[in-house]
Amino acid sequence: MNLKERYLKEVVPAMKERFGYKNDLAVPRLEKVTINIGLSRSVTEKDPKYIEFVSNNLIKITGQKPITTLARKSIAGFKIRKGLVVGLKVTLRQSRMYDFLEKLIYIALPRTKDFRGLDPNSLDELGNLSLGFREQLPFPEIGASESEKIHGLEVTIVTTAKSREEGLWLFKLLGFPFRSN
Repeated sequence: MNLKERYLKEVVPAMKERFGYKNDLAVPRLEKVTINIGLSRSVTEKDPKYIEFVSNNLIKITGQKPITTLARKSIAGFKIRKGLVVGLKVTLRQSRMYDFLEKLIYIALPRTKDFRGLDPNSLDELGNLSLGFREQLPFPEIGASESEKIHGLEVTIVTTAKSREEGLWLFKLLGFPFRSN
């Protein structure tokens, strides 16, 4: 059973019972997933191929071409000029989002070094989950032998939950491995 089927068959009835929703559409659902990579190394090391390398990795991981984010203003202390590429971003919705989340839950998180579960404090007050990876290697598309440069990435999973508790229950019922405090 894939993640979307699990949501419809197991999560919706369980959430309706727990929180007393009267309508299936009132149950919190996953809205989108954004994956961001900061490119500070390309600025400090003056490596023009680094942006292309990171972009190709992000395409392999998500199956979608990233957009570049540009600096809005110059900051001399960080050696950033207005218009300089400072990051890459991908937004996933619908079937690509569910495919990515299945890969994240069942493959990437267990392959993460010293992984003991997700911290429940990584949810914000609206039930959105933010994760950070120090390296791209837990994702199966990126081979350790072909990856000469290590970079981190941030994953943000946005929900329609109204509170932190609703978001936590949604993620737990979907199978996200949270550690108990």
